[in-house]
Amino acid sequence: MKKKAKIYRPSKNAMQSGIKKFDKWLLEYITDDPGRNPLMGWESSTDTYTELKLEFKSKDHAIEYAKKNNVEYELIEPKNRKIFKKSYADNFIK
Repeated sequence: MKKKAKIYRPSKNAMQSGIKKFDKWLLEYITDDPGRNPLMGWESSTDTYTELKLEFKSKDHAIEYAKKNNVEYELIEPKNRKIFKKSYADNFIK
């Protein structure tokens, strides 16, 4: 059985304004058969790969790792943010 994973670049949360530390790519394994724990009712799985999040310096390194370890992957490209330069003086020009 071939493992499945997704490769993506994490997005910043609402509490972060800068883009530093967002140059890494993550490989996260996906499970097809999550089950329910009969005692607590929580969702659980016997596949421990789902607990892994591997970090890579580039997208190419992550893809190379997936191919080398026979992992079927889905690549999720990040959306580029458009930056509009604003000036405080723009508030008074219009």
